[in-house]
Amino acid sequence: MKNYTENAKAITTILSSYFEGIFNGDTALLRKIFHPKAVVAGDVNGLPYFKTIDEYLAGVGSRKSPHELNETLHMEIISIEIINSIAIAKVHVPIFDFNYYDLLSLSKTDQGWVIVNKLLTNVKIY
Repeated sequence: MKNYTENAKAITTILSSYFEGIFNGDTALLRKIFHPKAVVAGDVNGLPYFKTIDEYLAGVGSRKSPHELNETLHMEIISIEIINSIAIAKVHVPIFDFNYYDLLSLSKTDQGWVIVNKLLTNVKIY
């Protein structure tokens, strides 16, 4: 694919901002990297979870951040798949008492790559 390395680098930058935004509770940063019509869906401990991006960011903004709680950032990119102007990123987001795995759908717009959909699940560690 044309410009694969350039696109992978741009997506990695978006994902780094995603981790930083979640970890620090920086809703302004998160709003920059999510499409305004993005949806956040999945399950948390087996219970359905579905929010608009505004509802999701309101929750992030109203809680103490992992940084404020002196947690250590352990988030990581597991994989990125790019096909033309779309991409899927699988990331691991252990925060608070959760062991989240997210699948992030991204789309390349005139303004660059943005997250258009976030699927999440908490995988319990036994």
